[in-house]
Amino acid sequence: MAAEWEGKSKGTVLGYKIYIFFIKYLGLNASYLLLHFVVFYYCIFSLKSSRAIYYYLRKRQGYSKTKSLFSIYKSYYVFGQTLIDRATISAGLRERFTYEFDGIENIERLLVQKKGGILLSAHAGNFEVSEYFLEDVSEISQISVVTWDTEHEQIKSYMETVKAKSNVKFILVKEDLSHIFEIHDSLSKGELVCFTGDRFLEGSKFQEELFLGKKAKFPLGPFLLASRLKVPVLFVYVMKEPKKKYHLYARTSTAKKRDADALLKEYTENLEWILEKYPLQWFNYFDFWNDKSQQ
Repeated sequence: MAAEWEGKSKGTVLGYKIYIFFIKYLGLNASYLLLHFVVFYYCIFSLKSSRAIYYYLRKRQGYSKTKSLFSIYKSYYVFGQTLIDRATISAGLRERFTYEFDGIENIERLLVQKKGGILLSAHAGNFEVSEYFLEDVSEISQISVVTWDTEHEQIKSYMETVKAKSNVKFILVKEDLSHIFEIHDSLSKGELVCFTGDRFLEGSKFQEELFLGKKAKFPLGPFLLASRLKVPVLFVYVMKEPKKKYHLYARTSTAKKRDADALLKEYTENLEWILEKYPLQWFNYFDFWNDKSQQ
């Protein structure tokens, strides 16, 4: 299987429309029921991603062979639930969920100071819904998410027609590095800028760090920028709990400025802590550790 992330996600406009219909007219439980059929399909026909899940659970989390096999289905299912929940919340149905905060005072401090801040997250849990329930905490003028423009344009256009008003804006990573100026501009306005630190495109610069017992590649950009910019850095995750509940975690980085290696090490240790609590909510379905035995 490919060792690297290919920079795109699966999905169709029809699939999104079906789920929005089920959510609005039949409710979340019916959508979760339909999800079982989708998950069964992926277990059978997405062998590359299934092997990646098995490797992560068996080799990196230490599950038994049997538990790893059964947990492939569970991982797909909880991932599907986060997608449904994201569509539900962004479509204006936020009240169907409850929320718990752990370390929210760290975010509140940034908002009060209005000096900007870096949020480092990962493809774990459901960080994309954070803005909708941070409204309970404080008014957020703007969150900027640094991302590769990898979503299909048709899906993006459709979701714009159904989702609630969003304060999030996207800063697209560009080859000419002009996105760096956009990041500086957002921070100078006291805004929060969010990076995911656990994916890079092949050919881009990276750092290696021990993660879950084996060296893995992480994108250099987020950690280099965050370590050099004179703003606080937080590790932030939004994890799914049972019974339509989400739990936000926010921890302040203590790494010294201009030390990208120390920041990355602290990030991986924090991410390991999250995945120890929520092992099935790791959604990097490719050969993250580039382990030849997996291929």
